[in-house]
Amino acid sequence: MSGGEVRRVAVLGAGSWGTAFAKVMADAGREVRLWARRPEVAAAVNERRSNPDYLAGIVLPALLTATTDAAIALDKADAVVFAVPSQTLRANLVLWRDLLPPDSTLVSLAKGVELGTLLRMSEVICEVARVPAQRVAVVSGPNLVREIAAEEPTATVIACSDHDRAVALQQACTTGYFRSYTNTDVIGCELGGAGKNVIALACGIATGMGFGDNTTASLITRGLAEIARLGVALGADPLTFAGLAGLGDLVATCSSPLSRNRTFGEHLGRGESLAKAEAANHGQVAEGVKSCLSICQLAARHGVEVPIADAVRRVCHEGLSAAEMGKELISRAPRPE
Repeated sequence: MSGGEVRRVAVLGAGSWGTAFAKVMADAGREVRLWARRPEVAAAVNERRSNPDYLAGIVLPALLTATTDAAIALDKADAVVFAVPSQTLRANLVLWRDLLPPDSTLVSLAKGVELGTLLRMSEVICEVARVPAQRVAVVSGPNLVREIAAEEPTATVIACSDHDRAVALQQACTTGYFRSYTNTDVIGCELGGAGKNVIALACGIATGMGFGDNTTASLITRGLAEIARLGVALGADPLTFAGLAGLGDLVATCSSPLSRNRTFGEHLGRGESLAKAEAANHGQVAEGVKSCLSICQLAARHGVEVPIADAVRRVCHEGLSAAEMGKELISRAPRPE
């Protein structure tokens, strides 16, 4: 039933964010089953109360159990949380859709725009799972995983076009260290989450080149402007970008050494290749490397200028050097703010 209490939760994906969010919901008193692809991850969660591959040193609560069987994880779940990378969500959903409990709330933690289709993650869920938009929620905000796992205070936004579902999820993930706010602007929250990864790459590139806080602040501010321009063109509420899912997430991701995208950008800014930056990132490609392609295509489709995202795209995919990127951005034609 829409807005019914969320007591039992399935979290599909046992990486760092999936595990941390599962911990939050268990700490909020919910029964959480975490689906892990690898048996050794599930075993570590169940037997040692830890996920050493992704959250070393963090003790996981007793209400959180793990399984490699998606059917077991999904059985009678009131909410289903998708915690897989944005570009793999579709393929995974095809395998899971027939197991989804009727009327469960489907929650996306992924931040990105799908390559090729240019769909936001909630749109991918609606299309593949064949569910109405009112059943889909997204979580977005300044949510650096390691800090959440360590129970440092933070806030987030739960966006759903069905306000009652958003409130039920809000109650299911509110703890002494994790505070959530509701919003009905799914488009704005998703674009804020996808866009900030790209701007964080730009900030990392600038830092890698040796530039300081003025440069970072300028990129954050102008980056927010281009994300908001694109969001408004797609029907988002401009006020969303001044909130946690916009400015809040952007500042955290662009400023913190814990941010995978910012760190990846630093390697590029030091003149390293994409492959070398990936190797330094423990073999993981930062989400923004792929998202910059789809965001630029989405912007082109709607006639929106996104100069920072476009510069990042050319550094990542067309061989533009970091120095050339900086020169281009600073020498753009003067214009009113």
